[in-house]
Amino acid sequence: MMKRQGNAYWALLACLGFLVLSCATKSTAYSNIDKAVYENEFEKGVEVLVKEQDSKKPIYPEKNAVLLFLDKGLLEHYAGSNSDSSQDLQEAERLIAEAYTKSISADVMSYIANDNTKEYPGEDFEDIYINVFNALNYYGKGDLEGALVEIRRLTESSGKLNMLNQKYEGKGPNAGEYVLAQLKKIGLSVNPDLPQGKSVNFSNSALARYLSVLFYLGEGKTDDARIEFDQLRAAFASNTNVYTNPIPKSAAEIQTVPRGKARLNVIGFTGLSPVKEEGVFTSGFPFFKYPALQKAEFRLPKFVKRPSVIDRIEVAVEGGDKFDLELLEDMGAVMEETYNARFGNLFFKTYIRVLLKYVAAYITSAVIDEKKGFIWANLSALAAKKAADATEGADIRMSRYLPDKAYIGGVNLNPGTYNIAVHFYSQGNVVASKDYQGVNVKTNTLNLVETINLK
Repeated sequence: MMKRQGNAYWALLACLGFLVLSCATKSTAYSNIDKAVYENEFEKGVEVLVKEQDSKKPIYPEKNAVLLFLDKGLLEHYAGSNSDSSQDLQEAERLIAEAYTKSISADVMSYIANDNTKEYPGEDFEDIYINVFNALNYYGKGDLEGALVEIRRLTESSGKLNMLNQKYEGKGPNAGEYVLAQLKKIGLSVNPDLPQGKSVNFSNSALARYLSVLFYLGEGKTDDARIEFDQLRAAFASNTNVYTNPIPKSAAEIQTVPRGKARLNVIGFTGLSPVKEEGVFTSGFPFFKYPALQKAEFRLPKFVKRPSVIDRIEVAVEGGDKFDLELLEDMGAVMEETYNARFGNLFFKTYIRVLLKYVAAYITSAVIDEKKGFIWANLSALAAKKAADATEGADIRMSRYLPDKAYIGGVNLNPGTYNIAVHFYSQGNVVASKDYQGVNVKTNTLNLVETINLK
């Protein structure tokens, strides 16, 4: 009987190991896409992504369909393919909603096998920025009403931002405190030196509110625009972990355009967002008899920044007007902040899953102890520990191609057609420039130029 239990244990570990390996995609698989993106060759980036996905070993496995459509949709947006981008981003959003309905059963399974074995459900920040970039897609297609409908999916009373506010309410304790409280309920304790999460302080997006103000003004709905600007200010006031910068002056200026003048608005995106990498942390299980099982490994995601070289963006308008864009939203900070909301639960599941594997190893070793003695049992425990640790792997899946920061700016001009140059600076030197020829700036409408450099 015990022999059969031991065999079943090793078979389970082998199976779990296969599942982990089969779901993992190394970051090096994206290197050719990353290179194209870094060089701002976004059309080439889309082509490489499609080619890699159509190969014998797709870089986005079926379980990562959300990321396939999200990353492809973002690159298409940067390349100016608004219709294709909109279609792919909408599919990513649909899959995120679909994954939510499956989350309960999948969540139970992740106590047995790690999160890599289930469909990727998308992160909260990805769900938010899908609508932001899809709204810009609609504007790029000349559909201001469609852009406003898309942004309302975030900003209306039943929208995603309000849902996030409700979701994060009460998420004050850090991950360590949360895990400690949960484990105490089942008679266990946890090493307080394990990684600590932070309280969640995000319930509003200044970027979404700014676009909402722009789109309402473009439709002539000044009262709605005023309400949304109040929400923008509230975002800065209530989300101090994210918005450490002052409110951009240009955000208020868009509401007070002098009579006879036309407002040119510019929104810029720079850098690449942080990505998750695997961190290995240790904690003690002193209650196990065998020393090999008394030091456990936990593999958890950690955010790693990909800093941009760009520290200033200057817009030069034909005729002499120049202005710098101001930081509106540190999107990377939003991502790290919203991720804290589920870190405690992720930590708890990881702890319990690792503990159960070590318990299984202990049971097998105890049988060997009865027959061959302590030394052989400890060697068995060591081998079982290595096998159990090999089946663990942090779920580091997330979009690789969201920007890191969003900037805004603008100037009031006489109506007319202008050539515009955008200069990207690094430590006082221009590292890239982009020209926009024949920009038609009209009164009583929205004039918005989007500029992107992810270097």
